[in-house]
Amino acid sequence: MKFILFTAMLLTAMASVTSASAADYKKNPFTLVYDGAITENVTGKVNIHPVKYDLHGIQIAANVYTPADYDPAKKYPTVVVAHPNGGVKEQVAGLYAQRLAEHGYITITADAAYQGASGGMPRSVDKPANRIEDIHGMADYISQYPGVDTARIGLLGICGGGGYSLKAAQTDKRFKALATLSMFDSGRVRRNGYQDSQIATIQDRLKLASEARAKEAATGDVSYSGDANLTDAQIAKLPFELYRQGYAYYWKTHAHPNSTFRYTTSSLLDLMRFDAQSNMDLINQPLLMMAGTKADSLYMTESAYKLATGTQNKELFLIDGATHIETYWVPRYVEQAMNKLDTFFDKNI
Repeated sequence: MKFILFTAMLLTAMASVTSASAADYKKNPFTLVYDGAITENVTGKVNIHPVKYDLHGIQIAANVYTPADYDPAKKYPTVVVAHPNGGVKEQVAGLYAQRLAEHGYITITADAAYQGASGGMPRSVDKPANRIEDIHGMADYISQYPGVDTARIGLLGICGGGGYSLKAAQTDKRFKALATLSMFDSGRVRRNGYQDSQIATIQDRLKLASEARAKEAATGDVSYSGDANLTDAQIAKLPFELYRQGYAYYWKTHAHPNSTFRYTTSSLLDLMRFDAQSNMDLINQPLLMMAGTKADSLYMTESAYKLATGTQNKELFLIDGATHIETYWVPRYVEQAMNKLDTFFDKNI
């Protein structure tokens, strides 16, 4: 059962490895761990601005990126970026936020409530309603930021953040265009297992989650799932490439101390009844969904795309040769995704 809980977690945040060298967050003043990350703010270039704001009594930690020669008196199109499950703003979400800022957008990416550098207790609560509200909250904050054109706000969701972005954009029409990268439906995977591999154990896992919730209520003792410290040999035996590459990305090549697969076991009560792909017809904004041709998570992007019947302006863009995690950092795949994102947002916001 421990393996079931572990694998059910790994599939949520994943990022990539192959021949990447380890990034050291200690060597970056903003603790960024992606290639080409900003190391200092320089006049006339893209700058990063760590900010904090309140969301329903919880302090949220975010990074705002402003484009070169930013002038707060002018108006700029803006993109909100939602990070993967288990990830933090200093990893892939920061990479894409910075790259979009290099193209001329103001961008924001924030750590989810209860996670990363954001507040909230107990730590590592992982509930869909919170993650969706995080996205609305980023829109709230950035709409008040100097220079933001509130009529031109886009949304980019990566991995689990992509699934939650689908839900946020269904009803929040401040987002004029929506893009996802390697979209991951956290509810479907928590419920059915990755590639629907754990359907037989649904009731067993719900029983464990229910017992964990009961223990929290009775004693205040919080149970956690997803903790792991695997050897290279154990990583190699994980059943899906997303697990193998994700473990390497988050624990080795792009590790950050605020990033963890750990989550409260009781969160499964909320996760397992969540469906990122319900009500897809409510999305009437321009929609771009991107995924690697070799991603073993591609089935989720394809099924969600088919259900998006509320918009005629939609595109499924496949990144040739990329796995799920490789879209997070491999330069040639990031370039493909960024070229598409630049064109998409230029046209639609």
